[in-house]
Formats: sequence, C-alpha cells, structure tokens
Amino acid sequence: MIRRSGPLAATALAAALVLSACGGGGEEVGGPATPAAPAAEAGGPLDLSGACPATVVLQQDWQPEAEHGSMYSLVGPDYTIDTSAKSVTGSLVAQGVDTGVDVEVRPGGPNVGFQPVPALMYLDESITLGAVNSDTAIAAAADQPTVAVASQMTVSPQILMWDPESHAGMTTIREVAATGAAVVTSGDIVPALLAGKGIIQPGQIDTSYEGTPARFVSDPTILQQGFATAEPYVYQNEIAEWGRPVGYEPLANYGYSIYPEPVAVRADRLEELRPCLQKLVPIMQRSQIDYLANPGPTNRLIVELVEAYQTGWSYTAGVAEFSAKAQLEQGFVKNDPASGVFGQFDPARMQEIVSTFGPILQAQGTITSVPDAASLYTNEFIDPSIKMEGP
Repeated sequence: MIRRSGPLAATALAAALVLSACGGGGEEVGGPATPAAPAAEAGGPLDLSGACPATVVLQQDWQPEAEHGSMYSLVGPDYTIDTSAKSVTGSLVAQGVDTGVDVEVRPGGPNVGFQPVPALMYLDESITLGAVNSDTAIAAAADQPTVAVASQMTVSPQILMWDPESHAGMTTIREVAATGAAVVTSGDIVPALLAGKGIIQPGQIDTSYEGTPARFVSDPTILQQGFATAEPYVYQNEIAEWGRPVGYEPLANYGYSIYPEPVAVRADRLEELRPCLQKLVPIMQRSQIDYLANPGPTNRLIVELVEAYQTGWSYTAGVAEFSAKAQLEQGFVKNDPASGVFGQFDPARMQEIVSTFGPILQAQGTITSVPDAASLYTNEFIDPSIKMEGP
C-alpha cells in the first residue's frame, strides 16, 4: 500500500500536466442503478441552485480514502467515474436531498503530479473548494493565498510508528527517539518540529520515506511516519511480511497542531463565492458528521474509485472501515474544543499554528515572511448550531 507523501512534500510539474490531469475525457463508468434523491425545497438552505456553480468541484490532496469521506459522501447515486481524468461526478446530495447542482470530487497526489492544492486552485478556476492543510496554506500564502472555511477533521492523525519488539516497553515517540532511532519521513516539517523541541537530534533525520513498507520491514529499529487511521491496520492485516501490531503516537501530542485538510477557497474568490459558501459550508460541516454516522455506502464508493482509477494506489474495505472508526474513537474528528461547534476554527489555535510553522518554513527558505493568522481562515459561514453528539 502506498501512503501519502507527508507534510508539504510536493513535486512541481508543468502546469500543462496538472491541467490535463484535472480535465475531462476518457472512459466513463456509471454508478449503480439506484433511485434518485428527492429535490431540496426550492429556496431552502439545501437548495444550492442559483447560489453555487452548476458543478461544485472539490479538490482533495491525495488518493481516495476514508479520511476524505465528507467530500465523497456528497456524491449522489447517479454518479459517473471518469477513469482518465480520475474524478467522480454526480448530483450533490446532502441530508438525503438533491441540492440542485452537481458535485465533482478530484483526487490529488500522483493524479496531479503531486502539486499542492493551492497551486491547483490557482491553475484551474473551476475548483470551488480544496483540502488545504494549515502548513500548506502558510507556505502558499504569498503567491496562492487560500482561506479555510470549515474544518472537517479536528486533529491530525499523522503519527510516528515503531516496532514494539525492537523497542520493548516503550509507548511514546519521545522514548523511542531517545534511543537514537532514525526518524524516516518524506518531508522535513515534522523532523524540524521535533528537533526544535529537542526530541530528536539532527543526525536522526532521514527524509527518504517513499510511502512503501520496505524500509520498516527490513529495519524495524526506525521511527516512520504514517497515519493512525491507516497504518496500524494495514501493517497488521495487509502486509504479509509484517503481520503484527505497530506502536505509534500522534504527532499532535508534540505540537503538530495543524488543521488537517480543512476545506478552503481561493482568497480572491471569497466575495464571488460568498452566496454559495453561505449555504455550502454548513452542508460541508454536516457531511462529515453524516458520513461517520453511516460510513458504509461512501466507503464502498471510495474503494470502487480506487479500483477504477488504477493508479497503483491500494485501498481496501477493511482499512476504510478501520479509518472511519479511528477518526471517532481516537478523537481526530470532534467538535472544536474552544467553542463546541463542529467545523469552527479556534483563533488562538490558528495563531499557534502560524507561530509554530511560520518560522520553520521561513528558516527552510519556503517563505520569506510569516502571514497573518487571521488571513488564513474565516468562521463567517459556519453554522454554530451544528455539533457532534456525545462527549
């Protein structure tokens, strides 16, 4: 199984390649023959016709997976799959009704030459909303500014993982790192964060991770990046050469405080899309809650898309089910702790993110100046009545 490459790891290819990857054409595969959803009440909060583009285009940052369930759950039963462009399009269905517009969900990663989502959004104006990690938004703020409008995953599931047999009795990243183990990642943000806190030494940093299990299987003394919503299941159940549990801890425990993949709009299109966002953002808030309440149908679509796209990405029903449970049970998806509202951004946390990652990116030469935290998000369109139930 190939996993996403990690924070801010991108390979810039020509714009023509990106646009061709996002464009139409190619074989289309239809969805199952199921009854159409009833139409939303005309002029009501779920009627997007007239307020939003005829096709709401949602751009993800990686291959289809359950962490993106909130986007894929909006795709209605009349969907078609474009196996060339690697996209799925159908009626945008929210809370069981047809909103009067279509939705197209596009994957990222190798499908778009590993371009960051802000770059894609500035190359292709048809993209309505994109999934933009907070650190990615900081990096792009000078030339490709985006404004996050809803957080759909509250805490990052990014982890470092280790072999419990090689590091017997150890339960934290700090303990394993103190042994001098190599920290294998695909990007340099996490190592810089941990080194700045004195948790690892510069000599432990290894950014050669390629998304495969080969290194971890052959050298189980290392710490390796992963996601709590995937790798623990995959390594135990789907990698025959391993076939046992891994130890892991979320990097959020060490200051990796980013909002993971909040939906964002281009900053220069905020005014233009305001009428749409007033209705669409509450739908996006609720779509994550609705997905996790009944992930099965959307997970089946995600697995179908992976099989149809044939990109070399492997994703099974088992890991999709595990991911949906982990998102809830491990607290990665929850109400905003500060306000109790689902999807709302905490201003103090956003300032902490910029104060933490801005200087790191500046020291690495990625940015020349640190953006104002308030420019990276807005709670204007959030419906404060939308909250997850339970503790």
